[in-house]
Amino acid sequence: MPFRPTSRAIGRAGAAVGVLGLAAALVVGSSLAATATSQPTPDQTGGAARNHGLDQTLTVAGALASGTKARNVILLIGDGMGDSEITIARDYLYGAGGRLPGIDALPLTGQYTTYSLYKDGDPLAGKPDYTPDSAATGTAWATGTKTYDNAISVDIHNKAQKTLLELAKTQGLRTGDVSTAEIQDATPAVQVAHVAARSCYGPDSPTCGADALVAGGAGSISEQLLDTRPDLTLGGGAATFNQTAKAGEWNGQTLFAQAADRGYQVVKDAASLAAVKKASQDSPVLGLFADGNFPTRFAASTATVGGSGGAATTCTPNPAYLGAGLTLSDLTKKSISLLNDKKAKKGFFLQVEGASIDKRDHAADACGQIGETQDLDEAVQAALAFAKADRNTLVIVTADHAHSSQIVDGATPGLGSTLTTVEGSPLRISYGTAAAGGSQQHTGSQLRIAAYGPGAANVVGLTDQTDTFFTISNALRLNGSLAVEWPVKHGHGSKNWWNSKGGKGGN
Repeated sequence: MPFRPTSRAIGRAGAAVGVLGLAAALVVGSSLAATATSQPTPDQTGGAARNHGLDQTLTVAGALASGTKARNVILLIGDGMGDSEITIARDYLYGAGGRLPGIDALPLTGQYTTYSLYKDGDPLAGKPDYTPDSAATGTAWATGTKTYDNAISVDIHNKAQKTLLELAKTQGLRTGDVSTAEIQDATPAVQVAHVAARSCYGPDSPTCGADALVAGGAGSISEQLLDTRPDLTLGGGAATFNQTAKAGEWNGQTLFAQAADRGYQVVKDAASLAAVKKASQDSPVLGLFADGNFPTRFAASTATVGGSGGAATTCTPNPAYLGAGLTLSDLTKKSISLLNDKKAKKGFFLQVEGASIDKRDHAADACGQIGETQDLDEAVQAALAFAKADRNTLVIVTADHAHSSQIVDGATPGLGSTLTTVEGSPLRISYGTAAAGGSQQHTGSQLRIAAYGPGAANVVGLTDQTDTFFTISNALRLNGSLAVEWPVKHGHGSKNWWNSKGGKGGN
């Protein structure tokens, strides 16, 4: 049976409203009307209105009429993408009255809470930690379970919890995990691994402790990723795969060598990825295109004390940006093309992360975070284009936690930058939670969640991050009572040949 959360009841009024065609006509008609007549300027009455008084009832009803069950789900995460980060990117790129063509296009929106918990052994064990990290928040939507900061898909008692990707794979769906970060980073890791410390990247990581293979554990995040075996994994983090296993069947071999031995298609550049024609359990794709995180679209900008009151500058292209074939939009399109098999009985689950909104926010780098938000927005556009043509795909766009960049009115005592927007106005951005050289902090604010397609209505209103697990589980009809083998067993008796060292030899 699919998961059925009992904490809230979702209205199904849209199922009784057969107005999808009429709603679509309304949207098209309003768009044509807007282009056919001149609009007032923002200083005039109604000049800043976005809907211009249109009744949105039929549009929303049309969005509800698609039902609640989906063949495919695409979950897009902007790491650290709070409302402030969305607004900063929109204002800079499109102006105060503009729209992000992807993120702002989803018809149904809500907010969710993101707090984590203190772990066993802490004096506050089980109580809320109001400012979470990416490991705890990712675990929340991946497993439906609140946990402690630093945990990767284990609960506060360090018990492994089944993830959406594992459940989807067990039940015959194709699966993908994409990020602009190291693929071992918290957000991509929560779908494929279970460790007590998020920094347990590879066999050389000193923080693995009891999770290390040499200690009898299931191994590092990278080693568990190879065990979990998504059909497709794309991101950075190649450096860790040069590390050598210290125990187990592949003792003494690099993780790259292990991946090849286990049938993975290992690709490291755009041309090699473009040449891939199939992703499956026989030949899963492991694409690692940077030693660490992907370089951002825009070169880094430097925040200074009082810089939010200074002269305005503009963002410049980053010469290290990976570019065509490896943008987040390109990776999303390629992932969909490889995972979408119309002849298969079941669909796919794909998670896509724009990781450096958070990373550049930590560094008080306004241009870096804006460029990464733009990259994510283009990936959302790609996902929406597919979903609208497919008509059986749920697209969800949200974030893991909020961050600390703020739009302010002038100079602040902390670090800041001033940018000139597309409209020619100064956009003053302040980072007030760390001094120069420090790391800006996350914040505990609720986050925007938006969706399109079957089941999209379940994000409306105020939910919790853990609700997203159930929204996706129900849309895909995942049976949460099924066992997920963890850790994965290997050796000569394994059911599948890729779990046995060497070549094909099993059934």
